[in-house]
Amino acid sequence: MGKINRFEDIIAWQKARELNKLVYQATLLQPFVRDFALVDQIRRSSISILSNIAEGFERKGVQEFIHFLNIAKASSAELRAQLYVASDLEYISIENSNKLITDAATISRMLSSLMKYLEENKDNGLKFHEPESEYRTQ
Repeated sequence: MGKINRFEDIIAWQKARELNKLVYQATLLQPFVRDFALVDQIRRSSISILSNIAEGFERKGVQEFIHFLNIAKASSAELRAQLYVASDLEYISIENSNKLITDAATISRMLSSLMKYLEENKDNGLKFHEPESEYRTQ
């Protein structure tokens, strides 16, 4: 298990960054781009995932980090719900929607794993270590 010195080292953050780029690309397409409210909301939820991972990492304590990871996880669920709306309105293809939803769900599972690990090890001063998991492939 490697030590994490920067939030950029967290695999879930890296995946969230990739997902955010894909969300922005999808929301630039017609007719999606004309639905200003949904585009704004879906982008905000996508940005919220990686932003809360970063903010939580920079906080002082493990409990604060876990709190922000919970917010990131909730934003992942919000993003998935909005992607269903976009798909239902035929703003994006079912295939693209399914890929983005799957990516968001994977990030959510990674965050759950990280929160569980941090919770189990919070008294050991191991805030800055990432758990070994099936999701840590890079």
